Amino acid sequence: MLTQLTQRSLLRGTRDLAARDPDLAVVVDAYGPPPLWAREPGFHTLIHIVLEQQVSLASAKAAYDRVVAVTGRLVPERFLALSDAELKAVGFSRQKAVYGRGLARAILDGRIDLARLETLDDDQVKVQLTAIKGIGPWTADIYLLMVLRRPDTWPSGDLALASAVQRVKRLRAQPTPEKLERIGRAWQPWRAVAARILWHYYLSSPRQQAP
Repeated sequence: MLTQLTQRSLLRGTRDLAARDPDLAVVVDAYGPPPLWAREPGFHTLIHIVLEQQVSLASAKAAYDRVVAVTGRLVPERFLALSDAELKAVGFSRQKAVYGRGLARAILDGRIDLARLETLDDDQVKVQLTAIKGIGPWTADIYLLMVLRRPDTWPSGDLALASAVQRVKRLRAQPTPEKLERIGRAWQPWRAVAARILWHYYLSSPRQQAP
């Protein structure tokens, strides 16, 4: 059984990171431990994450809620039954409608088994997910981090994470994904916990704070 973050291990990781990194300790002291932000496995959650690509969480959630209301239960068969016009009406761009249909077909024809992902290591999960058009490294990382709850996943392509690191570490510029990858190495084997601490800071602190 692969290690999965729980509330208990999240708190353990938070304490460990705060003891090792004074900047993260300041965040934890100010805002408390981060939420676990666990999500259910399955097609519906992957669709939600696809909707979150390059848009605000609020607009993605609104589109997700509308498509759930239309389908009743968001499963591949019901998603594929929606027309282009219906998907557009609930908030899907043309591109994301294509991605959603591709994912639905991949599940139905057996090219990917989402239940089996829980038995694979992080790299294998990424290979399986990114083989589907529209699922890139960021989407795969978020699924690993929030759904499979792997403790050391580090979504270095996440813009909110980069912004939080810039402010917490008082960097002159927002770190690139490559620099964020290097910074994250110091937080192994709890990088998914560090990401939650930094997102918690990003969502809780005033945006006007400057590094």
